[in-house]
Amino acid sequence: MVFGADAGPSVDPPAPAETGATDGNLTELYEQTADSVAKLRVETDAGTSQGSGFLYDRRHVVTNAHVVQGATDLTVQFSDGAWRTGTVVGTDPYTDLAVVRVDSVPNGVEPLPLAESVPRPGQPVAAFGSPFGLQGTITHGIVSGVNRSMRVNGGFSVPDTVQTDAPVNPGNSGGPLVSMDGTVVGVNRAKEGDNIGFAISARLVERVVPELIADGSITHSFVGIRTVPVTPSVAAENDLERATGIAVVETTADGPADGVLQAGNWTGTSAGGVPSDADVIVAIDGQPVHSQEDLSRYLMLHTRPGETVSLTVYRGGQRLTVDVTLGERPSPT
Repeated sequence: MVFGADAGPSVDPPAPAETGATDGNLTELYEQTADSVAKLRVETDAGTSQGSGFLYDRRHVVTNAHVVQGATDLTVQFSDGAWRTGTVVGTDPYTDLAVVRVDSVPNGVEPLPLAESVPRPGQPVAAFGSPFGLQGTITHGIVSGVNRSMRVNGGFSVPDTVQTDAPVNPGNSGGPLVSMDGTVVGVNRAKEGDNIGFAISARLVERVVPELIADGSITHSFVGIRTVPVTPSVAAENDLERATGIAVVETTADGPADGVLQAGNWTGTSAGGVPSDADVIVAIDGQPVHSQEDLSRYLMLHTRPGETVSLTVYRGGQRLTVDVTLGERPSPT
């Protein structure tokens, strides 16, 4: 329910479930992975902080943008204990991803591969990093859910995030969440409560990081709408046979959707009201849209500013297709 919808449906088949973890293969996973995980020490005008990252290629470490925000001095430590100079080459506030270039990498340390498919709920995973400054830490759990959203600056959300019950604590930010075969399924970002952690998906890493390395920044598509889920009452008010999709309740003035999509009018009280005469989005480029996360994920993973997408909408009970030329997300505030 934010301006500039950010998510999209899963268009890749889910990975098959992996067998349960045991102490033995967790030990093997640690030995296979830990050397490629880095501890970051960040000096800012406000003081010193720490975070984590992992080796993406022979020169670059992936971490969170919030880990390196405001860095005036940055050093990186691998398992050999030596501190190396790091330089921030690119950050993306909309996915909270950043890339750090290191001046050298220990011999024998290999980049971690990214998962090519969506992890499956119930799949065993392990979180690596330096929680509370404790380097070389592994915790384990399962994938608790996929296609989650995390709020970031400017009223936007990071789509396609992975939920896990593997313990993620301060200092884990930027470290990898890996499957039992050693592939990165996400980048640890945040913790909610005692057993809910979130990680930025490997698919977003693959989409964002190469452009950060090449250009130092990346642009994201912007539709300029605010939406609400279609509940049974919203469906009834808008002459829909099924409660599915998302209803447009506001468009950004002079934004890409302004004059193209129809925003609804609220009926009833503010607490119990529903939008009427609203465009209800049910698909983008033929891909089903059941939620805001679906739309946002598709936009972030599969589109760029300036491209035109086809939205399937219901308007006044009639199904039609409208084309929207995507804009560029405004700078976050």
